[in-house]
Amino acid sequence: MKISYMSQGTILIIDDEKKLRLLLARLLQLEDYEVSTAADARSGLSLLQRHPFDVILCDVRLPDGNGIYLIPRLRSIRPDSEIIMLTAFGTIPDGVKAIKQGATDYITKGEGEEQIIPVIARAMERVKIRSHLNHPEGTYFTFDQIIAKSQPMKDAVSLARRVAPTDATVLLLGETGTGKEVFAQAIHSRSQRTHKRFVAVNCSALGRELLESELFGYRKGAFTGAEHDKRGLFEEADGGTLFLDEIGEIPLDLQAKLLRALENQKFIKQGDTKETIVNVRIIAATNRDLKHECDRGNFRSDLYYRLQTFIIELPPLRERTDDIDDLTHYFVSHLSKKLNKTIENIDPEFMDHLRSLPYPGNVRELRNLIERAVILASGVELTPNLLPARSNYKDSEIKQDLNSVERDHIIRILRHTGGNKTQAAEILNIGLATLYRKIQKYGIKES
Repeated sequence: MKISYMSQGTILIIDDEKKLRLLLARLLQLEDYEVSTAADARSGLSLLQRHPFDVILCDVRLPDGNGIYLIPRLRSIRPDSEIIMLTAFGTIPDGVKAIKQGATDYITKGEGEEQIIPVIARAMERVKIRSHLNHPEGTYFTFDQIIAKSQPMKDAVSLARRVAPTDATVLLLGETGTGKEVFAQAIHSRSQRTHKRFVAVNCSALGRELLESELFGYRKGAFTGAEHDKRGLFEEADGGTLFLDEIGEIPLDLQAKLLRALENQKFIKQGDTKETIVNVRIIAATNRDLKHECDRGNFRSDLYYRLQTFIIELPPLRERTDDIDDLTHYFVSHLSKKLNKTIENIDPEFMDHLRSLPYPGNVRELRNLIERAVILASGVELTPNLLPARSNYKDSEIKQDLNSVERDHIIRILRHTGGNKTQAAEILNIGLATLYRKIQKYGIKES
């Protein structure tokens, strides 16, 4: 098993084909997942009884049984795990059977990482949602914890404090990594709903059908595999706050249903005939220009106008450089404890380097740089050699169209993360599936 300080989740692979098993394990480890493997059902079940796994990848054809009929046993041991079946070419019906038995998805053997990784990422997002719902008493950020020495950040915090006690819909705008979820949590913690749930969902991480099911739920028998009623996130957040991150990624045909839920606090679940009524406050966030997306026909203008009741723009880190020192000391303190390291000093040149960067990934990028340095530190001081070589971030002054700018930005981030797409998607604040679509769209080649 590979253990990563920045693990994205745990995965168990059950497959008797050694080469495929090792290939899948290596592919997933490169995306910072912790991976264990088993060659047959017996050893897989044994591992599962000893360790919790977020996702189980199981072959349909195993030497000691049929993986499809193994699903109920896997589910009985780890009911919260996502089960994804591996099927051979030409055996798609096996995937359908697996869904009926309780699997959440299936992967056809031979698919490349551009298909496999997004499936895993969606499964991990579902695990994250369930974990949050099962532990709603989690600690939320408050306004007192937000570092805001710079004037742009002070202004943003001031607006958020004023709107927090109301039930007004809030739209948080800002580049990737500027802290939109931190602000959403702080607004919730200062609201009248603070003792109810704060439920967050990344709209870009889930496909259209899955996103509708997660948001609104469904009735038993609504579709193949719907073996029981499911409460959606609107119901889970009833009385509390629902944070819709990356709302600009919601498919156009689902936006109409979302608009009605926002306006009337009512919706109809899949497979149902009557309305479900909720009382939910909505906080949404995006790094997109929604007005521009409306003009292009990618976002409903009526939904946009409903969301823009109260807009808060979060400044990028390059516009709040006065906060870099305090943010650095906060992250060093926090990450040292998390990683069981002792850091007593920060070299001035280390800080000079941090202040000189343009941070296309903003605060999240700063945090990742510091986490890397803390992990690599062999002593009690953070020194410049613990940081990556200065990145070639400076853009040409030549005017480029938006697609060219986005393509170049994605390439820089991929280089910055050494090709790790999971980390790149995190810095870009988009879902992994979205990142793969953009890589394909722009024809970005891996170096």
